[in-house]
Amino acid sequence: MRNYFRETTSAAPLAVFRLLFGLMLFGSIVRFWSKGWIADLYIKPRYFFPFYGFEFVKPLGIYTYVLFAVCGLSALFVAVGLFYRAAIVSLFLSFTYIELIDKSTYLNHYYFTSMVCFLLVFLPAHVYFSVDAYRNRRLLADQIPAWCIDSMKLFVGLLYFFAGLAKLNSDWLLNALPLRIWLPAHNDLPVVGFLFNYPWIPIAFSWFGCLYDLSIPFLLWNRQTRPWAYAAVVVFHGLTAFLFPIGMFPYIMIVTALIFFSAHFHLTLIRRLGKLCFLPTSFLLAHRTYIYTPVIAKSIRGLLVFFFAIQLMFPLRYLLYPGELFWTEQGYRFSWRVMLMEKAGYAQFTVKDNSGHRTIVNNTEFLTPLQEKMMATQPDMLLQYAHLLRDYYAQHGFQKPEVYVDSYVALNGRLGKPMINPETNLANEQDSFKNKEWITSFNDKIYGF
Repeated sequence: MRNYFRETTSAAPLAVFRLLFGLMLFGSIVRFWSKGWIADLYIKPRYFFPFYGFEFVKPLGIYTYVLFAVCGLSALFVAVGLFYRAAIVSLFLSFTYIELIDKSTYLNHYYFTSMVCFLLVFLPAHVYFSVDAYRNRRLLADQIPAWCIDSMKLFVGLLYFFAGLAKLNSDWLLNALPLRIWLPAHNDLPVVGFLFNYPWIPIAFSWFGCLYDLSIPFLLWNRQTRPWAYAAVVVFHGLTAFLFPIGMFPYIMIVTALIFFSAHFHLTLIRRLGKLCFLPTSFLLAHRTYIYTPVIAKSIRGLLVFFFAIQLMFPLRYLLYPGELFWTEQGYRFSWRVMLMEKAGYAQFTVKDNSGHRTIVNNTEFLTPLQEKMMATQPDMLLQYAHLLRDYYAQHGFQKPEVYVDSYVALNGRLGKPMINPETNLANEQDSFKNKEWITSFNDKIYGF
């Protein structure tokens, strides 16, 4: 192990990753801004759904544009390696703050981006092919500790592997759900659309997706299989982007997979870019190794051990809860469970008190269509909304208001059924990491890991 931590490798793969990752994020922010989503998702809503434990993260109103500007500029500075340390910290904090404002907008790739930014805070991604290194040649180095790049590979590998484990369930493998619901909706596509009418296509896609996730990290790590594995990455994520509107995630993963390629591959890219930028050869051939001080190296390695221990354990926390995970969603988020279920439902809330006040809530008076859609199928958001209604009606003449909900949810094409015990006064229930006993039983079985 000691010998491993003394090994060095080319800084080029990490430099290329920094450049492409930063540019992808900058493009994402520009796209988000240009489509008007900042106002739609973070300014216009009256209420927001914070993550448990992060209630201190508040919406910023019109200043949200400033937050996005800081995030976008930070991403651009990270890409070119200008004021890198300040830029990557700023990118991590601003992007994560945006992610935590409203649970309704949660996506796995937002979490992935935050964690990659966190890792990059501690890695020397700016010592090669960066503006910082060009301005300060004492920083310039073309060799870095091997564990710096391996840590990024390991994180990407964990994402894929846990995504594959999550697909080892009967709905995905045996019933091809939810792809059996989603794919036929694309049968009007030119050239390939007719294929989605065949019942074996969703099964083939499901099995391919599972085998892909479980094997792709190992195939990318192996030099002999890497070119074919990367072709599979492009095909898999290209199809995902073509068929499903999940934003920049497929493209980010296509770019991220390049970290597995050899130093020679990345050096070739950098030399070509260097010629375009008229950079001197001496800048690209530094013949110097970046070395952490012993104290800093030991501290960072210890932090990475803790980070990866959390990444290994956190996706498995669902095992601490009874009931069907897809139904209760206790331990579902932040566990790399990507596109595994189709949930649809509605929730009608009744607020009353002992003095005779009673009202049926019109959800559109409080929530946006996206918020209402997400809230209706997720128990913790149902509880948060019930507390919002409790507090609102307490300020409008109700004495100790009670909040009840009739919620019907359909999971992966099954018939809808109540998700929340309609006799439970949600105004009195508290959010916590404990099991939510007021969630009804699923009364079905999805077999799997």
